[in-house]
Amino acid sequence: MPMVQVNVWKGFEQEKIDYLIKNITKAFVDVDVPAEAVEILIYEVPKSHWGVGGESCSIKFKDVGPQE
Repeated sequence: MPMVQVNVWKGFEQEKIDYLIKNITKAFVDVDVPAEAVEILIYEVPKSHWGVGGESCSIKFKDVGPQE
């Protein structure tokens, strides 16, 4: 059934990843999808490999989020 892919910056806290997995699953359960059918993949991407507005996130957001 549903498979959700989430990209986050490398170093995202495990506690936050667990929260996302639990609550994304809950959103599907709330619309009558069995929890056992929901798959969630969370990918950690280095900020240096993620760009926004033509600039690397490691530069653009150097003071935001986990550091590499």
